[in-house]
Parts: sequence; structure tokens; C-alpha cells
Amino acid sequence: MLVRSTTKYARISPKKARHVAREIQGLSVSDAIDTLTYTPKKSAHLIGKTLKSAVANAENNHELSADELIVKEATVGEGPTLKRFKPRARGSAGAIRKRTSHIFITLTDEFEAPEEKKRSGKPKKRDSIKSLFGAAATSPKGGEAAETQEAADDAPEDRGRVFETAPDDVDDLKVISGVGPGIEEKLNGFGVYTYAQIAEWDASNVATFDTLLSFKGRIDRDNWIEQAKELAANKG
Repeated sequence: MLVRSTTKYARISPKKARHVAREIQGLSVSDAIDTLTYTPKKSAHLIGKTLKSAVANAENNHELSADELIVKEATVGEGPTLKRFKPRARGSAGAIRKRTSHIFITLTDEFEAPEEKKRSGKPKKRDSIKSLFGAAATSPKGGEAAETQEAADDAPEDRGRVFETAPDDVDDLKVISGVGPGIEEKLNGFGVYTYAQIAEWDASNVATFDTLLSFKGRIDRDNWIEQAKELAANKG
């Protein structure tokens, strides 16, 4: 059975009262009263009066025991706003809004066990750096897939323009204008170790890299690629 109690036109803003109302939802009546008693807020006193009124309604009107009651809902609605004004400089007036609230509490004697969330056995999908920098979006069918996989294993540098592990020949990327030790470390963490990798970047790689580092617009990425091409050509 549901038992309701309402307090209208309470002189408190709904935002302040809702913080306390959320705390007692789902609690037993005794725990809710204890929580409100030791909460040093004005809204706790007003909600406590409404809760005690609901308990009295249950005991006197429906002959229910307070020990078996649970707070099913504790909501706060917005009441009318009293508008006042305070004189300000140069003959102007500052508005003062005195907000009011309607407090609604619903008790029930039916205990509802919370539903347990079912965990799926499937692992969560996580985006890797390879998928972000990868060039191929679709996988081939049939025998082409096996051949492509074998080719990728033979030439890891062609797979998504990144390395799984650091190669033997690692370039000093700090010679590129705008790349310091911190950015070089992040580039290495993304699998980028050589000038040739940066020289092969296209617009999608640049946008993905800027999104990962969250400093888009600080450096002209076209200059990075041009410098990387020159360095790679001189090195070759």
C-alpha cells in the first residue's frame, strides 16, 4: 500500500531541497528519520516534518506499522517564486527571487529487491592506436585476408604507419621544429619513431594525432610533414 504526504509552499529553493530528498529514497522510515535528524540543513527539517506526517497517515488512517515502511519516493517540485526588489545604484532595482517548493513523500510497505545487473561475458571493445592510425578500414574476404595478414606480419612498418616495438634505427624526432622531449615521448608511445612515418601522414592521421594530444592548433602540422620529408630524404 502507498501512503503519501505533501508539504506545499515550503520556503526553500527546490535545488537545495532535492540534495537531501535524494539521500532518503529507498531507506526504511527509521533510517530516513535518523539521516534527516543529523543533517544540518534547513531542507532536512522541512522534509523530516513531511516524512513524519506520512508516517502518521500510515499509522492512523491505514493501520500500518512504521517499522515496515520504506521511503519509495521523495521528490521536490517547484512552487511559485516571490519577487522582491532591492534599490541599487542610479535609481535601478535589483531583483530578489524568493523561491518556494512542494515536497512529496510516498511510503510503501512492499519491499522491492534491487535488480542485479547481468554482466556479459563478452570483453569490452577498446580502440587501439593502430585502429586510430590504420589505413585500411575494411578487411578483405577469403584467401586475400590470409595473404594480407602474412604480408602485414612480414612488414610491420607498413601496418598503420606505426611500430609495435621500437625498431633498431630510431630517429631523433626533436630536430623537427615544435617537437620537444615530451612530444617525442608521446610519439614513441604511439608507435612513431622515424621521419618516414611522419612524412607519410595524411589529413586523417594529423586529425587523429591532434585529438589524442589535445593541443590542436598550436603547431602547423603541414610544417611537421614537410620537415620530416626533407629529413627522410637527406637521411636516405
